[in-house]
Amino acid sequence: MAVDRMLPTQDAEDLIALVREIADRELATRVEEHESTETYPEGLFGILGQAGLLSLPYPEEFGGGGQPYEVYLQVLEELAARWAAIAVATSVHTLACHPLYTFGTDEQKQRWLPDMLAGAMVGGYSLSEPQAGSDAASLNCKAELTPDGYRITGTKAWITHGGRADFYSLFARTAPGSKGVSCFLAPGTAEGLSFGAPERKMGLQAVPTTAAYWDGAVLETDRLIGTEGQGLQIAFSALDGGRLGIAACATGLAQAALDAAVDYANERTTFGKKIIDHQGLGFMLADMAAAVDSARATYLDAARRRDAGRPFSRQASVAKLVATDAAMKVTTDAVQVLGGYGYTRDFPVERYMREAKITQIFEGTNQIQRLVISRGLSH
Repeated sequence: MAVDRMLPTQDAEDLIALVREIADRELATRVEEHESTETYPEGLFGILGQAGLLSLPYPEEFGGGGQPYEVYLQVLEELAARWAAIAVATSVHTLACHPLYTFGTDEQKQRWLPDMLAGAMVGGYSLSEPQAGSDAASLNCKAELTPDGYRITGTKAWITHGGRADFYSLFARTAPGSKGVSCFLAPGTAEGLSFGAPERKMGLQAVPTTAAYWDGAVLETDRLIGTEGQGLQIAFSALDGGRLGIAACATGLAQAALDAAVDYANERTTFGKKIIDHQGLGFMLADMAAAVDSARATYLDAARRRDAGRPFSRQASVAKLVATDAAMKVTTDAVQVLGGYGYTRDFPVERYMREAKITQIFEGTNQIQRLVISRGLSH
């Protein structure tokens, strides 16, 4: 079921129509094959890049789409409703472009940003480490300044598109303490950089998630983004937008599960009537619909605040928390609506349920979101 969206302009209406057409043609027709065989969809991100879908919230000056976040997030939701892994990777790419666009010099932006936004280069975000997930300030990967550049040594973890991305926004330690983390724009082909085998995940299997091993790779000094010690500021400023991206992806996933459950409930009959007409199940579907609509409202509220230049960090955490918890509940309930069939791979709802779980974990666990929200309430 196509969502009846309230979009700000006719251009945005046309964009969503285009996205639905591309998503139906390129994503919906391929998702089952690649997710079931755990194979990478070669060429797909090039198609999305050529359509301008990898650059939407960035200015046209650098080849971006010049769209407000309110519109960009609704595009992500449409992609996620067809293929969650692709939508998440698109969100991560947008996240990976943020440090360069926001903190890079004019020369750095002119050099790298156009290819990144055109989709000629797909990005990854490399902040987490095996022992430093939610506690980013405790990361250990080192960047030592040498006459040849910054020598990177250490291990990074949980990298979406790891081993496949063309560049990584990399966070490494240049000095002790929380103010000793710096940000780099690292090429994916750096000598001394290798990747682990893809993680064996519950869902999102078509796009790899890997560890990265930096064994003395040297990055030129002009690949430092911002100043030394500014890394955590850069990371956290990017994560607010990233959390909204995951909220939108979770909402699209929940919408897909709701649609599948409603379709089934309108076709299946028991005791002489459609099961949607049994009040117990009809009320469950009503709660699912309310959860999806509420999730969408929270991410749109935060996005509109961002677009207006107002503080939105707390609202981003609220959106991420509400939307991903909703996705977990709605996808679980969709399996219940389909009964035994929902537990089989003949219907997509079991995949939706597996995919929903990770949305409560990455871009800051939902426990971290509650911490951010509660701190925002203290005086």
